[in-house]
Amino acid sequence: MKQNLATRLINIAALTIGGAALWMAAAASTAAASTVVARIDVSDQTMQVIVDGQPTYEWKVSTAGRGYRTPRGTFSPTRMHKMWYSRKYDNAPMPHSIFFHGGYAVHATDAVKRLGQPASHGCVRLHPKNAASLYSLVKSHGSANMRIVIVD
Repeated sequence: MKQNLATRLINIAALTIGGAALWMAAAASTAAASTVVARIDVSDQTMQVIVDGQPTYEWKVSTAGRGYRTPRGTFSPTRMHKMWYSRKYDNAPMPHSIFFHGGYAVHATDAVKRLGQPASHGCVRLHPKNAASLYSLVKSHGSANMRIVIVD
């Protein structure tokens, strides 16, 4: 009987310690989550990437050209694709796409000479190396921890 009680007490202690360890690990994981903000300035045709409040990158972009519009506001990624083909625009390739508002996305372009000036159908275009860097950064931090902010 005494041994059975002792065994029960040890099991209860182990469960309590184990539960506390799991709770602490979950709390540490939540606290360690960092934020990524891609701030697109349509007037300047630039994107500033801010990680945990620290400016990390600044790149040229292309937003909507004449007759098109890039939405303004603050958005969260809705989906990500390493490679996507536009169904609306003749299967145009959209590498490293981060969709944020319906069919609008931040993605790579091969029209790098047009970066720094409006040229897209509304998406935010980046140099392929920069789009790959942003995509990787968002993947590593989690899309739930990313915001896309588009201002005039």
